[in-house]
Amino acid sequence: MRRRLIQKLRDKGIESARVLEVMGKIPRHIFFENAFLEHAYQDKAFPIGHGQTISQPYTVAFQSQLLNVQAGDKVLEIGTGSGYQAMVLHDLGAKLYTIEYQQALYERTSAFLPKLGYKISFFQGDGSKGLAIHEPFDKIIVTAGAPTVPNSLIAQLKVGGCLVIPVGDNNKQQMLRLTKTTEKEISKEVFADFSFVPLKGDEGWN
Repeated sequence: MRRRLIQKLRDKGIESARVLEVMGKIPRHIFFENAFLEHAYQDKAFPIGHGQTISQPYTVAFQSQLLNVQAGDKVLEIGTGSGYQAMVLHDLGAKLYTIEYQQALYERTSAFLPKLGYKISFFQGDGSKGLAIHEPFDKIIVTAGAPTVPNSLIAQLKVGGCLVIPVGDNNKQQMLRLTKTTEKEISKEVFADFSFVPLKGDEGWN
């Protein structure tokens, strides 16, 4: 089932061999109760409680491809959720910091992933404001839809670093990749439309 899913992602335009290889090795079914195992390798999002979802595999692959993680990159993930995207980033070689708004999800995922051998720095709080105590970051990825690009996240990027974030309204967002070319200049690339749960917080949806 996992091999079929990876072929589907390839057919839908995911070209990064590294992303496909990593996702082909991760057992996505570990995030599903036995009654829902047939959903694990379908290319769709699935509810995980607290108004959140485990992202559609295509969305995870698309964002991961845009982020272009290199081994040793210091990466901040906004929205830990189930931890599936975090596993992908970690296995791509990221030194990963991840922050989750929902206390219950933070407690569940920060306990679960280390049991699988994942060395990730977990935090609970307002991800829309980033994680200033650990800045600067090479890459930042946001896994929730924002109304605008949070200034805090741009400020916490290294020069040469990039931010991948969906921006729009509550129904549809455009995927953006923002690259910090100098301390005061940002280049913007716009990609396809997606639909994410809302980014909560002071620089997200209140």
